[in-house]
Amino acid sequence: MHQVEILPSILSADFARLGEEVKTVEAAGIAMLHVDVMDGHFVPNLTLGPPVMESLRRVTNLKLDVHLMITDPDYFAPIFARAGAYSISVHQEACRHLDRTLRMIQDLGVKAGVVINPATPVATLSEVLNVADYVLVMSVNPGFGGQKFIPNALRKVAQLATIRAERGLQYVIEIDGGVSLENLGDIVKAGADWLVAGSSVFHSVNPGDTVREMRRLARAATTVAV
Repeated sequence: MHQVEILPSILSADFARLGEEVKTVEAAGIAMLHVDVMDGHFVPNLTLGPPVMESLRRVTNLKLDVHLMITDPDYFAPIFARAGAYSISVHQEACRHLDRTLRMIQDLGVKAGVVINPATPVATLSEVLNVADYVLVMSVNPGFGGQKFIPNALRKVAQLATIRAERGLQYVIEIDGGVSLENLGDIVKAGADWLVAGSSVFHSVNPGDTVREMRRLARAATTVAV
């Protein structure tokens, strides 16, 4: 089993105090931050570009996990790699030549992930699971923070965990959308390794304490997992 990580999503942070917000969750012991990039075309929202990434890179040594919710990931992936990304994920639904895109990201010296939306079955990834470094299961429809968790995502996570074991593969399983203190245990038990948490962290009274509690719950769920 891979190490379970909590990845606070800066989409839900206060951008006027971004450096301070990052330091708060960093002090809680996290290793990675999740960075949502939306183009207003592939999804109905606009978020941030490379300059914000570069600013983040200057204030933290945390690994930056970049999620490209954009129509043209082949163009933007190298730009975010140069801006300091540790890992970059692209949507199966946006990539005409998914195998090539994943290998291109890896050639940049960055971990390559593939994302599937709630309506996209795991089966569509059959031919790239031996290529991807990680698979991101969307547990909400992408485009906005603060949405309700879609339970079917647990079945997809479990399916990916089974395939990983059966085929002897090494990809990490990530989940994003509606992750909370209430459902975190079930998500870990299903087989997820990287748990993205946005509003449940940054909109809580004390983001640092919330992250610590999430890490505690993840450890507890790991010890009872079968």
